[in-house]
Amino acid sequence: MLFRSSGFFAAAFVVTVAALSATWPAHSADAPAKPAAAASAPAAATVSAPVPAVAASAPIAAAAASAPAGGLDSRIQDVKGDVIKLNRDLLVLEEELLFPANTQVALFVSMDVGKLFSLDSVQIKLDDKLIANYLYTPLEVEALHRGGVQRVYLGNLKAGQHEIVAFFTGQGPHERDYKRGATVKFDKGTDPKYIELQIKDATAKLQPEFEVKVWQ
Repeated sequence: MLFRSSGFFAAAFVVTVAALSATWPAHSADAPAKPAAAASAPAAATVSAPVPAVAASAPIAAAAASAPAGGLDSRIQDVKGDVIKLNRDLLVLEEELLFPANTQVALFVSMDVGKLFSLDSVQIKLDDKLIANYLYTPLEVEALHRGGVQRVYLGNLKAGQHEIVAFFTGQGPHERDYKRGATVKFDKGTDPKYIELQIKDATAKLQPEFEVKVWQ
């Protein structure tokens, strides 16, 4: 009876050991799964890292959008002004190089009132040499009526005595064709010489007058 009982306990022990050995590998196989899940956490954190960089660019975009639209236009106008000033300085420098003061001579045309004469063209001779032959448009004549002064010639002239003869062609009183001349002799020194061809109304005579004035 004792033997049978011990045999029964032995069999029960074998069954118990077998059951434990069967369940143990299952728990061992499931154990590494938890570290794998934990290892995925840093990867997720790495992927989400650039999000703050996108958020940081928002203030820059907002600042650019809030910049005044007139700022760019103001800078463009400043650049245009600088270009115009530079171009003017270059023209002055070019004239100084091409027409130095000791040989420079300039001729201008002006009109005072001009009701008795409508200018069509001007022909100018310097020392019997044709130096200018200008045909005017209605807009240019209107500008002269408003007090404008036109530089019709700029050149070089050696020192000494010279003569200018100017012919004015247009319409006089009663819309008649009109052609008159004016002449002047002058001395050219070492300073620039400026000469103005003036068209005036002689109301007492009801005729236009043409004069040549040498500016000293």
